[in-house]
Amino acid sequence: MKKFSHLDEKNKAKMVNVGAKPVQKRLARASGKIFLAQNTLKAIQKQELAKGDVLAVAKIAGIQAAKKTSELIPLCHTLLLDNVEVNFRIDSTGITAESIVQSRGVTGVEMEALTAVSVALLTVYDMCKAVDKNMRIGEIILLEKTKQ
Repeated sequence: MKKFSHLDEKNKAKMVNVGAKPVQKRLARASGKIFLAQNTLKAIQKQELAKGDVLAVAKIAGIQAAKKTSELIPLCHTLLLDNVEVNFRIDSTGITAESIVQSRGVTGVEMEALTAVSVALLTVYDMCKAVDKNMRIGEIILLEKTKQ
């Protein structure tokens, strides 16, 4: 089994030193889904919920979360992000969020992409919890991770 990079020789947590790595273009895409009742989906599409435009707020929350990932996940590096996108697709069972995060740096942006999706979906949950007691978040996955 490959050794974990976040553990030292005594198996204690450590931050990985990325100082010697070359700067490269980095990209990561992630997605996840929130399953919602039909009446909740309709209310979101018609912007009828008391808290406002659910998808607009969730998009901003996802972007902000990507930017704050190193403050949320203890051993993540603080990164300068070139771009963060959060987009949504609505289908008959719920809403899929997809993020794309880009950077020029020495380490990947997959945690930022996953965090963007997670927080965007949590924001949808928060904004809909008064009208939908059976929501479920799942299927959060890293779709792509590249470096050039």
